[in-house]
Amino acid sequence: MENIENIDYKEKFITYYKQYIKREGADKLLEWLLKTDFFTAPASTKFHCACEGGLVQHSINVYEVMMEKHFTEGEDNAESFAICALLHDLCKAQFYKVATRNVKNEKTGQWEKQPYYSVEDIFPYGHGEKSVFLIERFLRLNTGEAMAIRWHMGGFDDTARSGGFAISQAYDKYPIAVKLHLSDLEATYLREHGTSNVRNK
Repeated sequence: MENIENIDYKEKFITYYKQYIKREGADKLLEWLLKTDFFTAPASTKFHCACEGGLVQHSINVYEVMMEKHFTEGEDNAESFAICALLHDLCKAQFYKVATRNVKNEKTGQWEKQPYYSVEDIFPYGHGEKSVFLIERFLRLNTGEAMAIRWHMGGFDDTARSGGFAISQAYDKYPIAVKLHLSDLEATYLREHGTSNVRNK
């Protein structure tokens, strides 16, 4: 893997993407991504990476955790890992908007307009399933990749919380789904701890 530690997140993402994702349609998908807010959007409104560029930062963090902790040479596929990790949250592109609210300045006592992120879901198709849908407009996923992206939220997914057994079956049959979920958890709760400053400049 080439040394890309000293470049920004957008460049890092594109480097990983082009190096490992060679599937038919990959160029078209990247072309589309570059036209969206994927590289400037936050990863959440107030939790992890709730800052400008947080979504691409989170995607890279998940990829790097997945490769460092869960990739087994000869067993796992590097392209599949790149697709799953880098694109698992594609559903968050064109999902957030910047709004403003009045906040009282404790020092001056004056009310000031402050920017914050809110959700404006123009295509309410779910979370993991929406990412799968968007990816497959451009390139074909294999079954394991689709399962991993669909269920990357684990127990935080609405369907999983309602008592469905599909997630358990997916994790049992497709190890890559477990690996993506574990990587997403570590990136979110360990590597990105303290990155919830809204609108970092």
